[in-house]
Amino acid sequence: MKKISTITDNNSFLRAYKKGKSFVSPELVTYVNKNKIGNLRIGITTSKKIGNAVQRARCRRIIREAYYKLSSEVTESNTDIVFVARQKTPYKKSTDIYTCMKKHLQSAGMLK
Repeated sequence: MKKISTITDNNSFLRAYKKGKSFVSPELVTYVNKNKIGNLRIGITTSKKIGNAVQRARCRRIIREAYYKLSSEVTESNTDIVFVARQKTPYKKSTDIYTCMKKHLQSAGMLK
């Protein structure tokens, strides 16, 4: 499994929220935005509305695992992808998030 580049600076998250294309479902929100860096980066956001620290960490683990399963099919290279957890995310399995994520990325035209 190859190392995935992550978004760490707040400006990149804000740019994805404002200028990126969004895809919404009850379990997950996905923002897709082009970047000038030249490589694919992902970011995961979980707010305090989700629950306590344990539930937020579970959301991040579930989203990360779903993306790992899907990462071999992603074709775009100069893109930022931001995944935002929603209220239902901690109660779902990674396979449910995988299907939702796959649908979002297909709509964005990023899969093979």
